[in-house]
Amino acid sequence: MPDAVLAAERAHLELAASCLGAMRSATLATADAGVDAWASERLGQARAERPRSLAADPGAPAFFGRTDTAEETFHIGRRHVRDAAGEPVVIDWRAPMSRPFYQASVADPQGLERRRRFGFADGALTSYEDESLTVDDRPSALLREEIERPRSGPMRDIVATIQPDQDDIVRAPLAESICVQGAPGTGKTAVGLHRAAYLLYTHGEQLARSGVLVVGPNRAFLRYIEQVLPALGEVEVDQATVADLTARVPVRAQDPDDVAVLKGDARLADVLRRALWRGVTKPRDSVQVPLSGRRYRIPEERLRRYVDDLRRAEISYGAGRERLALSLAEDARRQKEEAGGSPTDAETRRCARSAEVRAFCDERWPAVDAAALVAGVLADPSVAGSLLGVDEQELLRRTPARSVRATRWTAADAVLVDEVAGLLERTPGYGHVVVDEAQDLSPMQCRAIARRVGAGSMTVLGDLAQATSPWSVADWSTTLTALGRPDAAVRPLTTGYRVPAEVLEFANRLLPVLVPGLAPATAVRSEPGSLRLRPVSVLGPVLAEVVRSAGPGSVGVVCADASVEELVAALGLEGVDAAALADDGGEPAPVAVVPATLVKGLEFDHVVVVEPAAIVAAEPRGLHRLYVALTRAVSSLAVLHRDPLPDLLAG
Repeated sequence: MPDAVLAAERAHLELAASCLGAMRSATLATADAGVDAWASERLGQARAERPRSLAADPGAPAFFGRTDTAEETFHIGRRHVRDAAGEPVVIDWRAPMSRPFYQASVADPQGLERRRRFGFADGALTSYEDESLTVDDRPSALLREEIERPRSGPMRDIVATIQPDQDDIVRAPLAESICVQGAPGTGKTAVGLHRAAYLLYTHGEQLARSGVLVVGPNRAFLRYIEQVLPALGEVEVDQATVADLTARVPVRAQDPDDVAVLKGDARLADVLRRALWRGVTKPRDSVQVPLSGRRYRIPEERLRRYVDDLRRAEISYGAGRERLALSLAEDARRQKEEAGGSPTDAETRRCARSAEVRAFCDERWPAVDAAALVAGVLADPSVAGSLLGVDEQELLRRTPARSVRATRWTAADAVLVDEVAGLLERTPGYGHVVVDEAQDLSPMQCRAIARRVGAGSMTVLGDLAQATSPWSVADWSTTLTALGRPDAAVRPLTTGYRVPAEVLEFANRLLPVLVPGLAPATAVRSEPGSLRLRPVSVLGPVLAEVVRSAGPGSVGVVCADASVEELVAALGLEGVDAAALADDGGEPAPVAVVPATLVKGLEFDHVVVVEPAAIVAAEPRGLHRLYVALTRAVSSLAVLHRDPLPDLLAG
């Protein structure tokens, strides 16, 4: 017997798809009224962006849920859909009236009489499930199926499965900066991206002017998440790594860890500031400047006052230099006016650009190139004085290249150059910045990000247990202070929705050593057989067997970086199509062999961790890196090892 409810919901899905198509056609047909150039430009941008935001995704149905109250029914979807009369057909998941879908419970139904979830296959509505919210219903099977759906390809949105603790963070006010301490599988990255989408919906006009930025740890990670926001209708969000943000010099070398740690220290900001401002010197004589055919002498005491006042002002170095030139020109103007003249603004500006004024500024407030200043500090770190110890100065010292252009810059150097550039000129800021894997940022990298925020707010995402960089910290206070948000609330997420309990409990054995006192994550689902530990004598055939038997979905083989080529070759000899995952964010192969240093933030349906001991031995914080590798699996984890497992995992 046909299901009348299912038939009605399918009809509504067809209506929604038709209306969405009509909305897109209407947008494409929008004409330019030609009011003015600015209006035409804005309309042109909107005409380019809006069709993309309304583009139909064949794998994403127009709605995924429904709420019923005593008075009305709302279908909840990824974006708002209306009919020709302007009536809502689907309500955007970010709208206030959609919140009960995520927050309602038997204890607090929030006015709902029923919550309905839908099941889909290839875009077709196949099933539905109702929760009465009046008695304790059994756990939602459709919700679990959606959470566990195979993860081939990039990260997907989680709008159909957002949980109450996640929703509280997603809908936090724009003015509030938040730090999310998220254990593996808790969805912290998705929560951060969905918060960005929510803020763009709720504060669209404000953020359209200032923009939203997502900062990730590497290009592979950004490639993995790049489709989440467009799937939610948000196409104008910038994504970058710290290296992208600070790419003012070409990076062609790498620092040893101890040098990188020192260059990442917040004290380097003070060293660079001191090196910059020591070039500003007090005038020692008067100066004559030309204005309207005459020359006017500005005495030494007034010149000193102009320099001192500007040094005390809260302005950039470059702006101070410009204002100094204007101060001299205005002084000459006042002198001419006192003598009965009336110089024009154009004459005053020409005075500020005169050779005499430029020469004075070049001598007392010289122009500075950011890269050249950093190169000079590294060649002679004694400028640090008491800010750095003698041993630290020697560690920092580098033989100068024949020219700044020939300098072999490192990634840490690039951050220092960006710091100086920020002192020279104000860095434009975004209205909101999402920073993922923030536990691995150095204080100087944090400062580079903070300069891009300005007066805006931040969503800081990370997990202290996954801290693998040489400057990683044991609590969030240092990082948040360096990000300029010391008062940001730390919101923990400890419920794992993606990683099976068996896998999470195995990885959690490392926590007492990694971050003593950190609350371990707990999983909402158990998958017997999802964890397999296999000692092997010959790796290649066993690895190929495990990969072939993994089941549907994505497969990631995680190993020490030095073993990647060996494993790709071994799988190839066994007839398995595998390729190394690269940091350039390229499309992953059906079976990705992932260097342990790139696996952070990624997820695979099936993960094979090869030789945990080699991952641990590869770097000082190798045990943290192993914890990351062990927590990337959504469905199953296999651990293959010839050498003994670390003691904490062997029991």
